[in-house]
Amino acid sequence: MNQATKSVSPYGFWKSPITSDLIVAEAVTLVDVLLDNDDVYWIESRPKEAGRFVLVKRLADGTTREVVPESFSTRTRVHEYGGGAVLVKNGTVYFSNDSDQKLYRQNPGGPPFAIGSAPQCRYADGIIDESRGRIITVREDHSQADGVVVNTIVAVAVDGLSDDQILISGNDFYSNPRLSSDGKRLAWLTWNHPNMPWTSSELWTANVTDSGEITSPRKIAGSIDESIFQPEWSLNGTLYFISDRSGWWNLYRVKNDSIEAVMPKKAEFGQAQWSFGMATYGFASDSRVVVSYIANGRTHLEIINEETGDVTPISFPYTEAASVRVNANYIVVRAGAPDKPSSVVKIGIKPPATIEILRRSTEVIEDSSIHAYISIPTLIEFPTGNRNAYGWYYAPYNPDFTASVDELPPLIVKSHGGPTAAASSTLDLRIQYWTSRGYAVVDVDYGGSTGYGREFRNRLYQTWGIVDLEDCTNAARFLCKTKRGDEARTAITGGSAGGYTTLCALIFNDFFKIGASYYGVGDLEALVRDTHKFESHYLDWLVGKYPEEIEKYKARSPINFTERLSVPVIFFQGDEDKIVPPNQAEMMVSRIRSKGLPVGYFLFHGEQHGFRQASNIRRSLDAELYFYATLLVRSGLQF
Repeated sequence: MNQATKSVSPYGFWKSPITSDLIVAEAVTLVDVLLDNDDVYWIESRPKEAGRFVLVKRLADGTTREVVPESFSTRTRVHEYGGGAVLVKNGTVYFSNDSDQKLYRQNPGGPPFAIGSAPQCRYADGIIDESRGRIITVREDHSQADGVVVNTIVAVAVDGLSDDQILISGNDFYSNPRLSSDGKRLAWLTWNHPNMPWTSSELWTANVTDSGEITSPRKIAGSIDESIFQPEWSLNGTLYFISDRSGWWNLYRVKNDSIEAVMPKKAEFGQAQWSFGMATYGFASDSRVVVSYIANGRTHLEIINEETGDVTPISFPYTEAASVRVNANYIVVRAGAPDKPSSVVKIGIKPPATIEILRRSTEVIEDSSIHAYISIPTLIEFPTGNRNAYGWYYAPYNPDFTASVDELPPLIVKSHGGPTAAASSTLDLRIQYWTSRGYAVVDVDYGGSTGYGREFRNRLYQTWGIVDLEDCTNAARFLCKTKRGDEARTAITGGSAGGYTTLCALIFNDFFKIGASYYGVGDLEALVRDTHKFESHYLDWLVGKYPEEIEKYKARSPINFTERLSVPVIFFQGDEDKIVPPNQAEMMVSRIRSKGLPVGYFLFHGEQHGFRQASNIRRSLDAELYFYATLLVRSGLQF
């Protein structure tokens, strides 16, 4: 439709076919991807099945089927965020089940049966030790009478007939146990409080005896100022890993007891390890390594030939890739782009590279009538605090409507969670829900985000609630100054850590006119007391050591300054959230109600940290729209 035939209607009042019903209709969240010979597996979370995590197998002949019975959900809760819940070897599946957190084995054609002997334990991120009939895996023990959670690396017999054997213990956290192909060496990552894996971690190796004992452990890499990511043994037994020792997460290998950079680059080969099982590279042969890295806001895929030194870029129509799995013939990734939803994609290694989409997170975008409503983002760089930060800007777009030339759109600033994480440019219909109605959206990569090197991540060191707030506000100021947003109609929204930034922005400055907090933090002291082990000392890095620096916690907790709040806020919360418990939202809501300000509160039964049920995803979207439409845009509703 050309400009002359569009209807003129105010921003925020455009009618859109991208409804909350459409967004959840048959949609899934793609969680992880695995390769077993030429068979591809993936885990998808299905909102229409109350968020159940389903393991799907695609055979070499192109057929797909669910692997585990409907009564099971393939999800682990180690570190609460999980990941690394499934292992597959020659069709035999080992998986963690969500409801009881037990480890199960399922032979081809058979029912699952429990292995792992320890009660009240969770398992994640394992590797199969085939010759010894066991799995080497991370175990998180919640059975202690004093409530102390104990993390170790253990061996679990695959027949389920013997007790778990603790192999490595003594530190606060472990991840990535990886066994060399000859079964004689084990590598793993470890770190201790108050560090997080992206601030400081160590890579260790040890010998494995014929009977499975661990001997001669030694540290290979890692320090207080170094983060290690994804150790892997190559097919010929060389140890590879990713380190940010140069200031960027780059790929290294251990050769003749020396550490060599494989591909030095001002780019990020690693990611913040919020969950287990993350992978950004893999081996196609003894000499060929398939790598992915982020540079200039997009992911690149390349094949490194270590014999010749040649680097071959892989051309594929995606800007983001994760869960990189590789064999001699294929690369399988979870990929996305601004005009393509998150998808499981299979790429042939031999030229010309073939690309096959195995599964999309949503199929509705394939409808050309819906695709016509997509707003493609641009990466913006804006000044903030004598430095620059970044964001993905989505202009309002609808082929049926335009606004008058003298009107600017209401602007929604989106603050990502983590806070050590990043905004995504992959097509998200929840953002298009807004842009197709006439809202502008900016998804901000504030200081502390990943994808821009360690120095950029370290901007958030003991400045959480300051730098993120400044950067989100300055992103909005920049867009309003450049006539891409209406300063009189600005909103800020975010989930988890992004919810905290949202509340800080609404209380500690007066730029934003309304906000939405999804399971956000209002009281930093309460978070320290109530949160789970993995993040229990994260705030030492983000804010300051507790309780020695308690005044910082008080000064940056929105709950202590609600008298400054003068704008409406809506809250969304899961009643089973162990990461940011419901009392965080409820304390804020109570204080705001006592002031007589408009406030909304939705507590969703059965939801944890993030909403997985279709009805709750739908209700939260529509409620946020109603809240903005009546209190910010004031132009009525068009669902």
